[in-house]
Amino acid sequence: MSETGKRIEQLGITLPVRDRKGQAVVDACIKGDLMFLSAHFPVDKEGNPVYQGKVGKDIDKDTAYEAARLCGLNMIATIKDYIGELDRVDYFVKVLGLVNSAEDFSEQPYVINGFSDLMTEVFGRRGQHARSAMGAYALWKNVPVTVEAIVKIRS
Repeated sequence: MSETGKRIEQLGITLPVRDRKGQAVVDACIKGDLMFLSAHFPVDKEGNPVYQGKVGKDIDKDTAYEAARLCGLNMIATIKDYIGELDRVDYFVKVLGLVNSAEDFSEQPYVINGFSDLMTEVFGRRGQHARSAMGAYALWKNVPVTVEAIVKIRS
C-alpha cells in the first residue's frame, strides 16, 4: 500500500466510489504532468447533493466547511481513479473554491478550509496549495460549495 493510502487508512477515511459513466463533462483532464480537475461537489455516490443551501442563510459556516471537505473526498477519489496511485500526486498547484453565499456572508475562506485542511491531512506538504475562495450567487442544485483544482503529478 502506498504511503498516501496508509495515511488515508490511519485517518479513518473511506473514499467515495461513483459511477461517472454517461457524463458529457469529464472530472479531470491530464496534460503533461498537470491534472486539471473539474468542479467537485458535496455529493453522494449517486451524484445527489448531500448538502444544499446558501451559506449564511440556509446553512451555517461549519456545515459548509463539512460540505467543502466532502468535495475534497470526492476529488481525491477522482484523482485515484485517473492516476491509480495517490503517491503520484507531486503537489497541489492551485485551488478555486466557490461558496453559495448569502449576500452578507463573507467567510468564504473559512468554508474552503474544509477542503484545504483535508488535502493537508491526506497529502501533507504536497496538499498545500495556492487558493482563491470566492462567493457565488448560485451553484448547481443549490449546493453550498464547489471546488476545482490543478495538481502536478509524477510519472
